[in-house]
Amino acid sequence: MPSPSVSRAYRCQCGRPVFLRNTQCINCGSQLGFEPSRLSMAALVPGPAPELWWLAGATGGKLYRCCVNRQSAAACNWLIETDSTAAATCTGAVDTPCLACDLNRQMFDVSQPRNWHRWRELEAAKRRLLSQLLALRLPVERRSDACKGLAFDMLEELPQGKPVLTGHHDGVITLNVAEADDAQREAIRASLREPYRTLLGHFRHEVGHFYWDRLVRDDAGRLAQFRALFGDERANYAAALQQHYRDGPPRGWALTYISSYASTHPWEDWAETWAHYLHIMDTVDTAASFRIDADQAETASEPFEEKHLWRADLPGAKGFLDLLNTWVRLTQVMNELARSMGQQDGYPFILPYRAVSKLQFIHEVVMQQRSLPASPPPAATRPAEILLPQT
Repeated sequence: MPSPSVSRAYRCQCGRPVFLRNTQCINCGSQLGFEPSRLSMAALVPGPAPELWWLAGATGGKLYRCCVNRQSAAACNWLIETDSTAAATCTGAVDTPCLACDLNRQMFDVSQPRNWHRWRELEAAKRRLLSQLLALRLPVERRSDACKGLAFDMLEELPQGKPVLTGHHDGVITLNVAEADDAQREAIRASLREPYRTLLGHFRHEVGHFYWDRLVRDDAGRLAQFRALFGDERANYAAALQQHYRDGPPRGWALTYISSYASTHPWEDWAETWAHYLHIMDTVDTAASFRIDADQAETASEPFEEKHLWRADLPGAKGFLDLLNTWVRLTQVMNELARSMGQQDGYPFILPYRAVSKLQFIHEVVMQQRSLPASPPPAATRPAEILLPQT
């Protein structure tokens, strides 16, 4: 089992396990927070003034504030490093959103109790996504006039209002908040005959479009490699979507694509494969963090070999191959465990050989980005009151 790229197993100062969503340890009562630069959960110790905290075991070091949305239905547990001068004078905004909440641009009406569970589930999925992106050292920056960063519009389809379509455009990811309702999302999944549909899957797919723009589109060498593997993205996108929803996927799509929707257009093939790559990395990291040894699992399929890779000559090819075969073993155990509980398979996919090549290409793009010097997560730059309900 490969070592995790980031640990997903966290412990409180009392030694008991805590998890990414937690705001308080149920054993010792410590307040908890996620520190994005450390990529870890930490117990909090009261600092020199109200609203200021030290990390347990680091008293006298950096001071932090909690996200303004900590006490809201979103239950955000991310921390904000506080300027030492502001901390010394007990000044500074106490209503500042953390990095994750600061990326929200437009919001549905979160003041309504009927929307509280939606807000909680959407934000939990988004924070999971962002914690992984930071761990992979992918650029996570707030969108502004000077920066082509990320922004999230979480919108509700209102009576007499415009339809809200989940999607991506120029760095802005739009989520229809109805996807946070389990019954509605499951109905859509069944009607479209999809094997898998989750909030986290939506976020990972849509952010894939963003990173195609950032990491592939303007790099001539990568773009040529992308076209050789995924196809020419200059094909008419609107026409491709129309044909997909009218005629369905082409015959034999499962031999080439990770999902039927990936067959729609090269952009969608990239986004579906990108989301799949994030699924793989996070799940393998989690399993390794909890010392689950997938190497001991017996598999019903032959392992992937070098001949199935995009480029077996690359320095990271063997490591990627080991990762992928670990994933295959792990998913077979996951599925058997789900069946033991009478649940649907946790991994209802079969990886075709052509998709393996595409996954390796994405892996190389991510690893090249990860090899660049790390930069600290950007600080929040705006007050929370900008996050107004949609009108």
